[in-house]
Amino acid sequence: MSKPVAVITGASRGIGRSIAIKFAANGFNLFIGGTNPNTLIELQSELQHEYQCECSYFAADLSVESQCQLFVDSIISQYTKIDVLVNNAGVFLGGKMMEEDPTQLAKMMNTNLFSAYWVTRLLWNSFAENARSHVFNMCSIASFIAYAAGGSYSISKFALLGFSKSLRLEGRDKGIRVTSIMPGATLTDSWAGVDLPESRFMKPMDVADALFAAWSINQTTAMEDVILRPILGDI
Repeated sequence: MSKPVAVITGASRGIGRSIAIKFAANGFNLFIGGTNPNTLIELQSELQHEYQCECSYFAADLSVESQCQLFVDSIISQYTKIDVLVNNAGVFLGGKMMEEDPTQLAKMMNTNLFSAYWVTRLLWNSFAENARSHVFNMCSIASFIAYAAGGSYSISKFALLGFSKSLRLEGRDKGIRVTSIMPGATLTDSWAGVDLPESRFMKPMDVADALFAAWSINQTTAMEDVILRPILGDI
């Protein structure tokens, strides 16, 4: 029997990297995406060596619609069926909405929302005949609680959660499950330079473990929203 296939965007570091490791360790073949080909090559080599999985990659800026098309073209040239899609590509640019560079909102909407919209849309028919297909959208605590110093980021993540809820309605009759993952402060490069102990943050693999648990439950059940926070609360 062929292995199931997981497509993971934003896979080269942080949460995305941990998700890729988790699926590889559990018998999946992978197609990974990111903007830096060097880090993707390194991860590809690691996964193939450690887990004897098939791993392909494509470097693209998924905030650009035409690059989403190229990314998906590369996927479907290798796989006719996709089991899991993890829309993890994202960017955080802090600042107050009324003071920030006016291009910030568009950049975060294109990266955090439209990359997920286009990649999912372009892969949608690859899910149609697969009863165990699952789409994960990497939302945020900022999807339901606005950040005072990250208003435009919150807008993009609120929108991504809305996309997830609407997609869930469209996918359920096809047997496509949709889960919104909403992590709080997780120890990734986004927090580089912050003067806080590591114990104050969640680990990226904690998020990966929760995501994989949502996939693992019976396929007649959908874990719709997963909220994860550091035990001491938000930062």
